[in-house]
Amino acid sequence: MSKELKNCVVIGFALFAMFFGAGNLIFPTYLGLVSGSESMFSAIGFILTGVGIPFLGILAGTKCKGSFEKMSSRVGKVFAVICTSSLIIAIGPLVAIPRTAATTYELAFSPFIPSMSPLVGMIIFFGINIALILKPSKIVDTIGKFLTPVLLISLITLIIKGVITPIGETTPSSINSVFFTSLIEGYQTMDVLAALIFSSIIIGAVVGKGYKGKDISKITIKSGMVAIVGLAIVYGGLVYVGHTASGVFSPEISKTELLLNISNRLLGGYGTAIIAIAIGLACLTTSMTLISSASTYFEGLSKGKLPYKVNVFVISIISVFIGILGVDKIVTFAAPILSILYPICITLIALTLGSRFVRNNKVVKCSVYISMLFAILEVFKPFNINTIIPLSDLGFGWVLPTIITYVLCNFIIFPEESTSFENSIA
Repeated sequence: MSKELKNCVVIGFALFAMFFGAGNLIFPTYLGLVSGSESMFSAIGFILTGVGIPFLGILAGTKCKGSFEKMSSRVGKVFAVICTSSLIIAIGPLVAIPRTAATTYELAFSPFIPSMSPLVGMIIFFGINIALILKPSKIVDTIGKFLTPVLLISLITLIIKGVITPIGETTPSSINSVFFTSLIEGYQTMDVLAALIFSSIIIGAVVGKGYKGKDISKITIKSGMVAIVGLAIVYGGLVYVGHTASGVFSPEISKTELLLNISNRLLGGYGTAIIAIAIGLACLTTSMTLISSASTYFEGLSKGKLPYKVNVFVISIISVFIGILGVDKIVTFAAPILSILYPICITLIALTLGSRFVRNNKVVKCSVYISMLFAILEVFKPFNINTIIPLSDLGFGWVLPTIITYVLCNFIIFPEESTSFENSIA
C-alpha cells in the first residue's frame, strides 16, 4: 500500500468515525422499520442527506480552508459569528454531544448495569472523552488507526447476520412520503453541520502529514470518498435490517430499544455486547471530535480568554446535564433547531461550490436570509404555510423561495457587480 493510499484510508476512517455517532445508528434502523416494504426509498433519501450533502460540505470546506466562518462571512461578519457559534453550540453541548452520551448510557451502560444512574453514566462517558482529547493533535490518528476498525467490525457483523437470517416478514410502510420523510430524518444525524466543522480537522490532519497546495484538496477529497462509501454501505445495511423487523416490532417502539432488540434477536447473547461496543465507539469518536472542535472554536473566538482545556470541561459539564434527559427528549427538541440550521447551511454549501455562478456577496446574503426566513416560518407556522408554499408540507418549503431569490438577485437585481469568491473570503 502506497503512503498516499495509506494516509487516505487512515484519514477516511477517522472521518467515517467522526460522522458515525448516535444518530447514525438509531435513525436508519428505525427508518427501515417504519418504511417497511418501501425501505429502498428511505435508504436513498437518508443516504442523500446523511452522506451526499455532508460530503459536499467537506468539499465546500476545502474551498474556504476549512473555515465555516469564512464561508458564512460572505453574508456578513456579524452573521458569520452568530451562525458559526449557533452551529457549534447545536452540534456541541446543546444536542449532538449530550445525545451521544445518552445513547451510550441507554444501549451500552444500562443493559449491563441496570442500577447505574444516568448521571453516573454521563460522568463516566465524559471522563473518558476528556482523557482522550486533551491532546487534540493526536485525535485523527487515534480514531483512524484504532477505534474505527473495531467499530466497523461490530457493525458489519450485525448487518451480515441480518441479511443472512432476516428477523421476520416485511410489512407495508407505516408513514407517508417515505422518501421526503427520510430526507428530513437525515437532518437528525447532524452530519451536514458536522462536515462544515470537521473539514478544518481533516485539512489539519492532511497538512500535518506533509501535503501542501493542491495536494491538500486532493487528499481531503479522496479521504472523504473513503468515508462516504463506508457510511453509505452501513446506512443501507441498517435500513435493510430495520425493514426486516417491520412485522415484529411496533412503530411506537423507542429508537434505542429497537436497536437493542434487533441485536439481541440477530446475535443472541452476544448481541447486547456487540451493539454496546458499536454504540460506545461510535458515540465516543464523535463526541471526542465535537468537544475538541467546539473548544478550539471558542478559544479562537475569545482570543485565548477561554482556553482550550477550560472549554473542554465546561462543554462536558453542560452536556452531562442535557444528556440526563435521554435520547428521545433530545431528539424532540433538536428537530426545530435542525430544521432552521440545515437550510442555511445547505444554501451556503451550494453557493460556495457554485461560486463561479454567483456574481457577488449580495446574492449570497439575500439567498441565505430567504432560506432562513422560510425555514423559520415552517417551524413556527404563524399561518397555514403548508397550503401556500410548495413542498412546505414535506418540510422543504424553503427550497423554491431560495432558488427564486438566487435567480432574481444574480441575473436581474445585481447583474452589474461581480466579486470573485477568493477575494470575498480573503
